[in-house]
Formats: sequence, structure tokens, C-alpha cells
Amino acid sequence: MPILKHIRFGAFVREITMHQQEISYNDLAPEIKQDQDGNDLAYRPGKLKVRSIDVYRLAQPYFKVRLIDQIKAVLPLAVYLILFQLLILRQNVTDSWVITAGLMSVIFGLMFFIEGLKVGLMPFGETIGNILPSKARLATVLFIVFLLGIGVTFAEPAIGALKTAGAIVNVERAPYLYSLLNSWSEVLVLMVGMGVGLAAVLGTLRFIYGWSLKPLIYMSLIPTIGLTIYIMGDSELSKILGLAWDCGAVTTGPVTVPLVLSLGIGIATAAGKGRSSLSGFGIVTLASLFPIIAVQILAIFVSFAETPEMIISEAASISNLSNTLSWHETTPYVELLSGIRAIVPLVLFLMFILIYILKEKIKHPGTIAYGISLSVIGMIIFNVGLSYGLSKLGGQSGGLVPGAFTKIELISESPLYNFALGMSIALAFAWILGFGATLAEPALNALGMTVENLTNGAFRKKLLMHAVSFGVGCGIAIGIFKIIFSIPIAYIIIPGYLIAIVLTYFSTEEFVNIAWDSAGVTTGPVTVPLVLAMGLGFGEAVGAIEGFGILSMASIGPIISVMATGLWIQWKVNKRREREDELVESLEGVDS
Repeated sequence: MPILKHIRFGAFVREITMHQQEISYNDLAPEIKQDQDGNDLAYRPGKLKVRSIDVYRLAQPYFKVRLIDQIKAVLPLAVYLILFQLLILRQNVTDSWVITAGLMSVIFGLMFFIEGLKVGLMPFGETIGNILPSKARLATVLFIVFLLGIGVTFAEPAIGALKTAGAIVNVERAPYLYSLLNSWSEVLVLMVGMGVGLAAVLGTLRFIYGWSLKPLIYMSLIPTIGLTIYIMGDSELSKILGLAWDCGAVTTGPVTVPLVLSLGIGIATAAGKGRSSLSGFGIVTLASLFPIIAVQILAIFVSFAETPEMIISEAASISNLSNTLSWHETTPYVELLSGIRAIVPLVLFLMFILIYILKEKIKHPGTIAYGISLSVIGMIIFNVGLSYGLSKLGGQSGGLVPGAFTKIELISESPLYNFALGMSIALAFAWILGFGATLAEPALNALGMTVENLTNGAFRKKLLMHAVSFGVGCGIAIGIFKIIFSIPIAYIIIPGYLIAIVLTYFSTEEFVNIAWDSAGVTTGPVTVPLVLAMGLGFGEAVGAIEGFGILSMASIGPIISVMATGLWIQWKVNKRREREDELVESLEGVDS
């Protein structure tokens, strides 16, 4: 135990000041020089000399934090898939060096892209959101928000995963799905963007007028489920439902949510309506549902415009042509052009609004240019990593997992286990992947802190994170189950959303906002391409018509789990209040 010694305060002050030394400012200031007439000359400092070691020391903390964030998101998933493949499936990782280089590209690409987004693009959204309401009518404001929703969709990193999925689809087994992902791929992304744009408009109106989220959810789900039931009636068209519902998960990424949210809250704040604690909630929910409607409408239009026979014959004629790719369709030019096309049009649109509509100058143009350059470079590097890292690893793992319970060509000694054990391993693989990937999401940690503050500690951060991760894990496992047994997605998704509607009705507005938005944090730029590629590889290995639908399952899972947890918390709080009231009444009875 340390011995405490009492000393006088004066002695303490003397000891701590003993080694101090006073230095005159004149000793630090440069010498004043004079001209021939005796006038003081202005001091002009020399050029600052920075050594290489100084540059490293200044930049190292800046990049270290940002690099570690992306490593935490990518590395655990990659290690899990590789170890599962080596230890459980007993298969080597093919093209391991290519995949490793691709994953490194994903990490550095996301680091540059996210930093550029914060420094270059986010200030645009905040500035426009604050100034726009004072200089334009509401109709003009909403139109700009709508166009912005389209622009940010094209800039989403995960949207490229949808385009690459088109090459895997068999045109003879799913002609409409093949057509949407190939002939209509650009229109598909445009329709998804229009869905996000409408969601952004409705979300902005909700910010301004303080609308409840519950009626908006009901009104959005009616056409979504109605179109799903209609499409189910066509055996060929129904094969696009997995893609349509997955499109809702792809849109809520690192570009759409922050940029549209900052613009919407800026507009609401300028209108004097943005100070509610729940102002930021709701936009993710609407941005998840509206694209589903848009893709279903596009699919119905394509079914009227083309027959399956026309699509198959057109695909056959294209395949008979020369397979030589143009220079702009090969690596790295395709990734370079995709990165520029994703970011530059969005930047030009924001600059046009700021300079020509709002008549404002761009503040800190050097910093903005630096951020935009980082975004473009990051997107290009990420696209390379997406092709050779995430998609390759996810497709390889997904294609090998069925070897645990069934015969596949890739594993000569398959099935590795009996059917019951192999099926359990496959489902456990999917659940752990979903649970771990979600728990590692930085956005989920931020959401947990926000929710704990909003609910005054009733909904703990740790509890929310585990509830969301549990829901995602269950959703991905159910999605794998759906692919294995070729269960139509409507038979799972419609009952799931009906359960969510019932829970929504009995939940408070606060928990409804939290639960429906929690699905958005599960669909990051790493999780979406990885899970999408895994599902498509899994579907191809078991001979399924298509491997879509896992992402949609991963979205509905946390909605149900979080609302169920919220109702349990409400029940606990109400029971505690009842006991406190009974105790107060009993004490009052004793006093009387």
C-alpha cells in the first residue's frame, strides 16, 4: 500500500516550477531589419523545409485510423471464408494471390473513397441543403432532391456487383432475369435510382412536416407486395423477384444514406423542422422499399416488350459474334471508366446546382477537389478489388459450400458429410457469416450509440448490435435454405413482411424508426458484393435457377428481430413501472 505524505502547498508549487525557464519573446522573434532610410522591412519567412520522416509522422495517424476501419470490415470476413474453405471443406483457395491483391485493393479503395466522400462530396450536400430552401420554391427543391437520389445510386460502390452478376445468369433458364442484368442493366440502375429519388423526396417531406413513419411504411408495402403477387402469376417473370427485392438492399450504402440524409436534414433545419431526435430516421427505410417497386415495374414492362424466345435468340446471336473485347471492356480500363462515370456526373450536377441555381461560390475549392479526386481514385481501385477480390472469393466459397451435403463437380469426393450434417454446416456457415459481418460493421456501432442515447439507455447499444446481427444471420441462413430447395422467394418474403407489419402496428414510433432503418447498416460496400457473389455461386453449384434473394432476407431479418426486442423492452419497462406504482400506493396506504 503506498505511503501518503503531507506537504505544504507552497512547497508543491516550488517543486513543480523549479525546472521552468522563462524565455523572452524577443529571443524567438526574427531580427527586425531596416532599409537605408531606417524604415522597418516586412519579414518574409523562408520556405518551410519538411523532411521525409516529418511527412510520414504527419500522415501516419491520419491514414492509420482510416485504414484500420476498412481492414476491420474486410479482413475478418476474408479470413473466415478462407479458413472455412481450408478446414471444413478441405479445399485450397484457387488464385489466392489474385484474391489477396483484390482484397487489398478493396481495403485501400474504400479508404480513399470514404475519405473523399467526407471531404469532397458531403460538404456539397450540407451546403445545398442549408441554402436551397431560402432560394428556391419547394417544388424546385424536391425536384433537385429527386435528381440527387438518381445520381447517388450510380455512385454506390455495391451497384457494380449487380452488373457483374449478369454474366452468371443462364439465359435459357431465366430469360427475363438475364435481360434485366444485361440488355437493360443501365435502365435497371436508373430505375433503382428513381426509386431512391422518390424515397428522398418523401423523406424530405417527412422531415419538413413531421409525418409518422408507420403510414409511409404501410403505403409503400401495399404496392410492393401487390406487384410481387402479380409477378408470381407468370412462371418466367417470377424469376426476377429475388433481384428486385435484393435491389432494395444495394441502395442503402455509404454514398446514398449520408448524402441524401445531409441534404434532407439541411432542408428541414432551414425550414425550422429538423430538430427532432428522430429527424434522421426513415430515409433508409423508404430508400430500401421504393427501388423494389421500380425494378418490378421495369420487369413487367420488359415482359410486355420482349418474349422469352426473343431474349434467348438475341443472346445466342450475340454469343456467336466475335468474343474479342474492346479496349474499354478490359481491365483496368473498364474499372477506370466505371469509377469516373460513377463520381464525375454526380459532382458536376452538385456544382451546377451550387453555382448556377443557388449563385454560390464553392468554399475551399482546393479541399473539395482533393476530396473528389480521392473519391474517383478510391472508386477505381475498389472496382478492381471487387472484380478480383470480393466477387472471386465470394463466388468460390459459395460454389464449394454445397459440397458439404451434395455432389458437385468442383469437389471430387463430395458430399463430404451426410446430408443432415452437411446441411447443418452450410446453414451454420451462412448464419455465422451474416452475424459476424454485421457485428463488424462500423455503421452498426454508430447506430447503437445513437439508439442508446435516444432511448435514455433503455435499448442498450450491445443489445441492439446483437439483435441486428442475429436477424441478419438468420436472414442469410434462410436465403441459403431458399436456394437449396428452390423455394420461390415470395413464399418467404411476403410472410416476413406481414410479420413486420404486425410488429410495426404494436410498436412505438421510436422503435419502428430504429428497427426499419437498422436493415440499412447491414448492407455495406463489402457485405453486399460478397454475399451476392456467394449466393450466385451457391445457386450455380446446386443447379438453382438464380441465386438472388439472400440480401432481401438479410434486410427483413433485423427488422423483425429489433422490433421483437423493442416490444420485449417495452414490456419490461411497463412491468417495472407497474411495480413502482404498486409500491408507491402501498407506502401511501401505510402512511394513511
